[in-house]
Amino acid sequence: MKLRIGSRESVLAVKQSQLVMEAIRAFDPGIELELVTMKTTGDKILDRTLDKVGGKGLFVRELDAALLEGRVDITVHSCKDLPMETDPRLPLAAFSKREDPRDALVLPAGKTELEASLPIGCASRRRAIQLAALYPDMEVAPVRGNVLTRLRKLDEGQYAALVLASAGLKRLGLEGRIARYFTAEEIIPAAGQGILAVQTRAGEDYPCLAAVTDREGTVCALAERAFVRVLDGGCSSPVAAHGVVDGDTLVLTGMDENGRRDRISGPVTEAEQLGETLARRMKEAAE
Repeated sequence: MKLRIGSRESVLAVKQSQLVMEAIRAFDPGIELELVTMKTTGDKILDRTLDKVGGKGLFVRELDAALLEGRVDITVHSCKDLPMETDPRLPLAAFSKREDPRDALVLPAGKTELEASLPIGCASRRRAIQLAALYPDMEVAPVRGNVLTRLRKLDEGQYAALVLASAGLKRLGLEGRIARYFTAEEIIPAAGQGILAVQTRAGEDYPCLAAVTDREGTVCALAERAFVRVLDGGCSSPVAAHGVVDGDTLVLTGMDENGRRDRISGPVTEAEQLGETLARRMKEAAE
């Protein structure tokens, strides 16, 4: 059997796809795997922030097309980059074990303190809103490009620091660049942050994806995505959600577009309902 895996072409996206490939190979060494990389709209538009472009689906359109046209069999995504509403013809078949979901502060190479005259760079409104509360005396400015491009801009002196997902830094072997971690209370992560999602075509079943699937990752992804979906947020909106599983209980914290926060807990078997309930409760409280 041959399985063609679609991926964005960035170094991080390829690394993440390789993690999925390793899990599949361990499950069935006889499967022939081919990695098919491509550049997405979000990778091409680097002069504007995602919310200015019309952020939903910017990092998946080309991958979705490849799946629908039969050029690949599955696609691998960073869950936080996926639209909350996906094409019903392309179900999400697996959610991985979660890497560290926290955001991290990265300083220029050789620096140990923030340079107050320069801005802190980040790529999302979610981070910008929460950073403004943590660093009220510092400017927060947008930064685009893949992780390595952003780090180059940082080291060239354009920013005092960057805020990046620690999961991506760790997967790239760049954990040593992290100056500090923000707790999930300081900066609520994006829905699905640190989780990989695998998408397939409806009606096609790949037993090997059981090797990728993780219970806690699935519970958190479903709850967090449901919360953001009800609040009509997307992968470029400031709406944030973070779930923690403790035994059979899920604790879900959410933030709306105005920075208001709330929390809910309940059984893991009701993950999506919990996300929806918390979102509706926050909607009603804001009216």
